[in-house]
Amino acid sequence: MGTETDDLDEALAHHRAGRLAEAAAGYRAVLLRNPRQPDALYLLGMVAHQTGRSEPAIRMFRQALAVKPDHAHCWNLLGLALAATGDEAGAEESYRRALAIEPSPGFFLNLGNLLKSRGRSTEAGDAYRDALRRDSRFAAAHYSLGNLHRATGDLEEAEACFRRALETEPAHGDSLAALGQTLQALGRPSEALPFLEQAVRRAPADAGLACDLGDTLTALGRGADAAQCYESAIATEPGFARAWFASACLERDRHDYAAAAERFRQACQLRPEWAEAHHNLGQALFQTGQVDEALAEFKVAAEAGSGDVSRAMAAVIVPGSPVADNATILAVRQDWARREFAGTGRRDDRPQNAMVCPTKLRIGYLSSFFHRRNWMKPVWGVIHGHDRTGFEIHLFSDGPEEAIGEEYRRSAGDVFHDISGLSNEAAAAAIEQAGVDVLVDLNGYSAMARLPLVAARPAPVVIGWFNLYATSGMEAYDWLVGDAVTIPEEEEQFYCERIARVPGTYLAFEVGYPAPEVSAPPCLETGGRLAFGSLASQYKITPEVVAAWSAILRQAPGSTLLIRNAGLEAEGMRGFVRARFEGEGIGADRLDLEGPAEHDEFLGSYGRIDVALDPFPYNGGTTTMEALWQGVPVISFRGDRWAARTSASLELAAGLGEFVAAGREGYVALAVELARSAETPPRLAELRRNMRDRLRRSPACDTAGLARHLERIYREAVVFSPR
Repeated sequence: MGTETDDLDEALAHHRAGRLAEAAAGYRAVLLRNPRQPDALYLLGMVAHQTGRSEPAIRMFRQALAVKPDHAHCWNLLGLALAATGDEAGAEESYRRALAIEPSPGFFLNLGNLLKSRGRSTEAGDAYRDALRRDSRFAAAHYSLGNLHRATGDLEEAEACFRRALETEPAHGDSLAALGQTLQALGRPSEALPFLEQAVRRAPADAGLACDLGDTLTALGRGADAAQCYESAIATEPGFARAWFASACLERDRHDYAAAAERFRQACQLRPEWAEAHHNLGQALFQTGQVDEALAEFKVAAEAGSGDVSRAMAAVIVPGSPVADNATILAVRQDWARREFAGTGRRDDRPQNAMVCPTKLRIGYLSSFFHRRNWMKPVWGVIHGHDRTGFEIHLFSDGPEEAIGEEYRRSAGDVFHDISGLSNEAAAAAIEQAGVDVLVDLNGYSAMARLPLVAARPAPVVIGWFNLYATSGMEAYDWLVGDAVTIPEEEEQFYCERIARVPGTYLAFEVGYPAPEVSAPPCLETGGRLAFGSLASQYKITPEVVAAWSAILRQAPGSTLLIRNAGLEAEGMRGFVRARFEGEGIGADRLDLEGPAEHDEFLGSYGRIDVALDPFPYNGGTTTMEALWQGVPVISFRGDRWAARTSASLELAAGLGEFVAAGREGYVALAVELARSAETPPRLAELRRNMRDRLRRSPACDTAGLARHLERIYREAVVFSPR
């Protein structure tokens, strides 16, 4: 048996070599000889602390200090052990006792970390600086001070601290990671990249760091490399919700909404309370056409804390929900509007009786999309058709006049207002200053950022036309303009606004720009086999639409279906759509799925379509106009709401009522009948030869007549207040 010193040295050797069990046994052997041996008590407490047993460690440290009260390192470790048990006050006292004996930089560091955790940032900063005054090359203190600055939002000072840490210790892994994260937060991803790459090499199993590197690579446009980082994080830690979320965001940014939805769903399962993940899942589901599932996610997100933004998205998309009805649409939009615009509403200072209408009315048209010529086909025809002797036209545009192009032919007396740089409050003031009598909102929910401008009611009368295909749910609108097809009288109870109807269609349009020539129907070259098609947005192609289109293809052997839209840009989305049709028994050989194209090429796609199929319940508007203009009839039906009757409104006005079915079953039957009839190819060929002339002569393109009817509505709206 050796001496006490020999036994202590032997135990200490085991300790230094990491053999903690042997070290603890050695320290206990020493204490059997001398229960008050301070170093053995201290070192045995250290082993307990290192193995996560804080309570035994505290007992050992206190016993050691009872024998040797000036043991500064023991006081320091006692502080760490007490902090681990949540005794922050005791820990602080212990650190200060250690510092009173020996002002070690490490003790100041521990005190600073404790003070920071207790929310005493100023004192924590002083402690870190005290450490650095005693050792200016103390990397850990520079790092901790940098983290303190980062926590308080002073990223530039944090950057300086992390750089100083790395100057003294270039391989300080925490500082490498922190500097990279800070540079990324400062919007300098190219500078952040090398530091994060080094940090990941040093800690390849750190899923959070892998995500940080992925985020930086994403910001640099290196999506494929970022994807590898996120996959590495998921492989390392499958339950790491952030990695699934980041990966989903990358897929969303690549426009592969189907893949994004699956990954957002995984993040939601791992963190069910994560409002942003549920919201983003809702957005991705909507883009794939799963509207009802999207609404369910927005509801969860709103309840989890996303609030207004998720309710707003629900208000935007609810008219396209297959299970919603008019009452649901009204309730969802009113719920959002009442929360968003609490305290605003209709002005009560207008007279309730008839008033004299000015000889010349000032009409203001508000739009964020005047530059979108394909959208504005009904708008420019009306604006050009206005009688300038009775109406002064003001355009309030979120863009300069020169961005519009030749579609707008300015008349003498027109006033153009570029409000793109104005807040809603400033834009409302500009409209009021212009003194318009009637403000016509052409945006609706397509430019939600401008709805607060409408809610401010900057004109005596506010009317919604063109881009509202359901009630707004807001108190700001006095009237909505529709027609007898889109809004039957019995449905007015589901609108906050008064309904003004025009004869024919409320979307009479004029094509004021060059469009591809009408070509012969492709069925003339395929032996009569019909090529159906749709260029509608992917979010309109719901599971119910896929089921109906599949039923048509099953009952019309040899027919094909072309679907082309921006949502099919990613191969993953095309695979998703193919799988949906395969689930209905339709093979990929019956489908042509294509992504976006320049507008003229996009319109040229109608040359490969014999008959267009309208989506439901969210019909085409622009796409229906464009199909008809390219000579392609659109099979539609009268649905159960305004959004589901838009195409019927246009086709009935165009004299194409034979392509409007009474309901969904009739819609399928009509398409099948056309595909089976030997008379269809010559009938379609004749229709195409005459379609544009037929449209020009019909109410569907009578924009001058629509302008007259709108002028009547504007005058009546001014004369009679809506309440």
